[in-house]
Amino acid sequence: MLESRRTRAVLIVLLVVAIALITIDFRDGGDSGAHGIGGRVFGPVESLAGSVTGLAKSGGGNGEISALQTQNAQLRAQLAQAQTSEKDTGQLAGLLHLTAGKYRVVTGTVIAAGGDYSDTVTINVGSGDGIAANETVLNGDGLVGSVTSVTASTATVQLLTDASTTVGVRMANGQIGALSGTAQSLSGSAPLKLTLFSASATLKTGEQLVTFGSVGGRPYVPGVPVGTVRTVTTQPGSLTPTAVVKPLADFTGLGVVGVVVSR
Repeated sequence: MLESRRTRAVLIVLLVVAIALITIDFRDGGDSGAHGIGGRVFGPVESLAGSVTGLAKSGGGNGEISALQTQNAQLRAQLAQAQTSEKDTGQLAGLLHLTAGKYRVVTGTVIAAGGDYSDTVTINVGSGDGIAANETVLNGDGLVGSVTSVTASTATVQLLTDASTTVGVRMANGQIGALSGTAQSLSGSAPLKLTLFSASATLKTGEQLVTFGSVGGRPYVPGVPVGTVRTVTTQPGSLTPTAVVKPLADFTGLGVVGVVVSR
């Protein structure tokens, strides 16, 4: 009875994986990267399902069923790895499109996230790759932050959302201001606070901001997309217009990023 229950559990898992792969291939018309995943994984899954069914009919031993369960787990891990690789490829393509002809970047991948009281991540490139402190970090969506410290093989990036971050920004109408983070720890969705320098400037929801640029391009080079005005918060009698800004970069899904090493 126990073996029968285990066999049914394995078959259910296999059927779920198989149906998911068939659905991916059907939706993509068999032409996308998902089709490649299906080709690599679905064939072994079919074979594995057939083996389990055969064991169920013949009353196969616990050892063989355990081996098949292990193989199933390996196949699921391969599928997850392939999906992650495709996501990183998409992020890299977006980064290269954003920086083409503008900046020279060294690409890296986020390998750790968060600090005790800061919004930071660690990436897998460092001084050995030409990275230095006070350099701009971005991805295919826009500004991510700046490098605060480096080792030979890693770098710490202070994210745009960190409460100690302030970035000079420019609006489409030429008005400039300061954008500040509000997060005390890695939150991913913390809003940004915008303060314009001119008392006569006007703010509208939906307006986009780009970096104004620092002296010498460090820590921020000019022209990098930053975010969009979500809510105007200017109080009556205030000397300067203020707003809440939604960043363009998704800080909950950072993968491939680029560090600007020269203009």
